[in-house]
Amino acid sequence: MLNSVTAQFTAQLQQILPAAAFPDLSDKYLTEPRGRYYGSAGLLVAPDSTEQVSQIMQAAAQAWIAVVPYGGGTGLVGGQILPSVEDGAPAPLILSLERMRRIRASYPDENVLVVEAGAVLAEVQAAAAQVNRLFPLSLASEGTAQIGGLLATNAGGVNVLRYGMARDQVLGIEAVMADGQIFNGLKRLRKDNTGYDLRHLLIGSEGTLGIITAASLKLAPRPSAEGTALLTVQNPRAALELLGRTKEIMGEGISAFEIISARGLQFLAETFPQMRQPWPEPPEWSVLLQLGLSGGLEPEQAFETLFERASDLILDGVIAQSQQQARDLWALRETIPLANKAIGAICSSDISLPLSEVPGFIETATLRIAKFGALRANCFGHLGDGNLHYNIFPPAGGRVTDHVDIREDLQQEVHRLAHELGGSVSAEHGVGRLKVNDIATFCDPVKLQLMRQIKETLDPQGILNPGAVLPQKFG
Repeated sequence: MLNSVTAQFTAQLQQILPAAAFPDLSDKYLTEPRGRYYGSAGLLVAPDSTEQVSQIMQAAAQAWIAVVPYGGGTGLVGGQILPSVEDGAPAPLILSLERMRRIRASYPDENVLVVEAGAVLAEVQAAAAQVNRLFPLSLASEGTAQIGGLLATNAGGVNVLRYGMARDQVLGIEAVMADGQIFNGLKRLRKDNTGYDLRHLLIGSEGTLGIITAASLKLAPRPSAEGTALLTVQNPRAALELLGRTKEIMGEGISAFEIISARGLQFLAETFPQMRQPWPEPPEWSVLLQLGLSGGLEPEQAFETLFERASDLILDGVIAQSQQQARDLWALRETIPLANKAIGAICSSDISLPLSEVPGFIETATLRIAKFGALRANCFGHLGDGNLHYNIFPPAGGRVTDHVDIREDLQQEVHRLAHELGGSVSAEHGVGRLKVNDIATFCDPVKLQLMRQIKETLDPQGILNPGAVLPQKFG
């Protein structure tokens, strides 16, 4: 049963929004991929315009209703789920951007695409391709993840080495603030020094400062030739040295440089035996290298030069001879998270480190985790930008449920080591609700204070995604 405040609020929205704005509230909107949280909601709305989002936020502010923005639901830190509200508070509103998925405008001469927040990343990539351009943000969930959520979490992906994080792909932002005001910052300018850059304040705020409704996105020229290779190396130090030599040879031609451990390929063989792997026995370490070249340069020649100059580092290698072979190699990398999920991790970490600290982190983490028993670690990720996914699993044949009591200690061990080495405990997945305590522990205290002051200024009622990023303060 809805309480009286929620019932009145629902009735008010039904007066100002069309019937299509009220989809069924299914479990899709109340669950998240890792199963850590189950959400609460009094109502689900799906507006189809920025003006409707503004009307919704005005009504929510007047009724003091918490609002949880919902994109594609692919987030891994619980930012899209509000498990509960304070006693006596009305149930939250889930605000889905799924009906706001228009490509508003395309400016190929400017390398700009203006899209709404509900546009799925794959749709945006396709729209860029239609004008012979590239939108370079790329990640495994691009068939589901929406632009609004990707910007709200400042998503990373495989091309950060070359093109930067999600925020680096944005020229302008349109957003609705907590009181319903519309921030009209949807510009297409490369230079605009008119005061504080609110665009970057909203990007990465995870829906706690405003609701992103549209963005002006930067496009890039499409590479004239692409190449993919899976190369084996002795250890992470050799992989890091190989990255340096590859940069010397190919410069900005490197689109991605991923590191993969034997454990990841072993998990793939166990859970996805139908996937063909290049070697009968997984190498201890390998790197997946993606090139995007222009100006008549050919990947074959670039790889040949790399093999000549890095023969002391490359133990073996496979070069894709077709687009299908390239997709098959990338499928290995992109299926590792699914294999991890099938095996069942005790804890999973998304961390970033200064590049030179990556090998040392992997070596030291192995020793520190050994204190907890014969656990298994699967370390993989975006070596090119220092982002590692460090996941810890029970011994072979063991069960996750037998290790729940050490989950928090394991997580803290990994995060503490990353912090000691000058890294971050949240690289590309965001903070959400999962890492709120980590932010309080590892964040610079002045930064944390300023974040709280900004939150209280832009959302004094605390109705925007309460409990995400910062401890819940609502009602």
